[in-house]
Amino acid sequence: MASINRRSILAMGLGAASLLVLRTPRAEAAVGEERELAKGVKERILGEGPAMIPGYSKVSMRDIMYEPGATSPANPMKNAMVCHITQGELKVTQDGKDFVAKKDYVWTCAKGTTTEGATNTGTIVAIMRITDLLEA
Repeated sequence: MASINRRSILAMGLGAASLLVLRTPRAEAAVGEERELAKGVKERILGEGPAMIPGYSKVSMRDIMYEPGATSPANPMKNAMVCHITQGELKVTQDGKDFVAKKDYVWTCAKGTTTEGATNTGTIVAIMRITDLLEA
């Protein structure tokens, strides 16, 4: 049997502690985490905080990055949100009507009643920054 000394116990303790630090809960996305929503469409979580707006307990921010030619299908909005194009442009289909959202364009979506999808018809990556208004 190998002898156990202070160094080996310290090494085992540091190893166990590092596993706890490196574990990230999968139920919620962490700040900076990226995930693919569709081919060529990625989401990056930017942050979350408390809201002072009546009817909302939290706000969160995320970026959706669209490669040229990438599309996200039309989906009903799960919460109220404010959308802003920070780079490029997107062809947005909102409630069956199309509009082009160019850099610095801002618009809103309503929870449950708005359906929206988007396509990057440009030649550079388009970024849509979303501020989600989350109810209590």
